[in-house]
Amino acid sequence: MEAIMTDWHDTMVDQPETDSAGYVTGWTISGLALLGTIVAVWVLGI
Repeated sequence: MEAIMTDWHDTMVDQPETDSAGYVTGWTISGLALLGTIVAVWVLGI
C-alpha cells in the first residue's frame, strides 16, 4: 500500500509567519521578472 501524505512541510521555501504581505510581494516581483526575461528573450531572439 502507498503511504498517504497528509501532513508535510516543504523546507525548501521558508514562509514567514508574520509578514505575509512581504512574502506575496516578493513572489510577485520574482514572477514578473521571470516573465519579463522570457518576453525579452523571445522579442530579441537571443
